[in-house]
Amino acid sequence: MPFIQTGFEGLLVFEPKVFEDNRGYFFESYNQKVFSEEGVQINFVQDNQARSSFGVVRGLHFQKDPHAQTKLIRVLSGQIIDVAVDIRFGSPTYGKAYSILLSAENKKQLLVPKGFAHGYSVISETAEVFYKCDEFYHKETEGGISWNDPALKIDWQIPVDKITVSEKDQHYEWLANSDYAFVFH
Repeated sequence: MPFIQTGFEGLLVFEPKVFEDNRGYFFESYNQKVFSEEGVQINFVQDNQARSSFGVVRGLHFQKDPHAQTKLIRVLSGQIIDVAVDIRFGSPTYGKAYSILLSAENKKQLLVPKGFAHGYSVISETAEVFYKCDEFYHKETEGGISWNDPALKIDWQIPVDKITVSEKDQHYEWLANSDYAFVFH
């Protein structure tokens, strides 16, 4: 089974089967049939790629309904600490953060469903992150939560004085004051 449960409903770690030999390796980073057989029905419509340097923290981002996104995150080079925060009112894991090391070496991917805020920190010299989305980007519905909200207790694994955050990400509110309306089903 290529999916690992995280303890957060809908938030899954995908570990593709990797074929390695003296030439290198091969794996299917996404196969709709494999996902469907596991009950994951997603129609991805947009791919995004970002390159960042050590210490960069991106997030915590989400899009509000009706343009909320499910994302499948993977790392093409380097290492990141990938974080998803459950922001679905009524969820047993509401307000809790899940983090995982994603790297080019371990080839793990994180499936982040609608109703989660997402972000990551770069813990290698550089990292290239690639992710698939099931909704198009809509600036009007973007939202976020402060990356350093003390209630979330996120360990970005970077010394505070080495963290680089965008101007936009510096102005997001803490979860308790955030503007969103996801409901757990």
